[in-house]
Amino acid sequence: MRTRIVFSGSGGQGVITAAILLAEAAVMYEGLNATQSQSYGAAARGGATRSDIIISDFEIDFPLVSQPNILVCLTQHAYNTYGAIVRPGGTVITDTRFVDIGKKVDARQIELPIYENVMEQIGKPIVFNVAVLGALLGIEPVLQKESVFKVIADRVPEDFIEMNQKAFEIGYKLGSEKMAEIMGR
Repeated sequence: MRTRIVFSGSGGQGVITAAILLAEAAVMYEGLNATQSQSYGAAARGGATRSDIIISDFEIDFPLVSQPNILVCLTQHAYNTYGAIVRPGGTVITDTRFVDIGKKVDARQIELPIYENVMEQIGKPIVFNVAVLGALLGIEPVLQKESVFKVIADRVPEDFIEMNQKAFEIGYKLGSEKMAEIMGR
């Protein structure tokens, strides 16, 4: 098993944090190998951000992803920039508030109202990235959600664990319901 994922968006959206949570969950709680690398523009907030994650049960020789199986784009700029790099037959995940999908790509494009649901149910955009991570695992179960919950409990201040877990569940439900709809269940 080898899964290549690219999270992309802008600074301040938590793209890198979500990628770190995913990679740590793979290594610490599922016994897999994982790499996580990141790049971002000069601006701390609002600049382009990208994080590459590889999760594998084999040794990983090179940490960068050129053709991800899963591409997450949280801004229009990220979608316009990286939409074409997704592996044929892969999955592109976008949020309906921030991205209008228009490119023709040889991949399944899944649009979800993640931000809208986070704001309706939690009221704080700070956990949007964790909801996106939940949506990813609801669509492509590369890890057990319990593994991510454990990493959240390890990394997040105690007062914010419940809010982050709720955000994850919001995204997970959106992703798994969308997949059930796609699969005709």
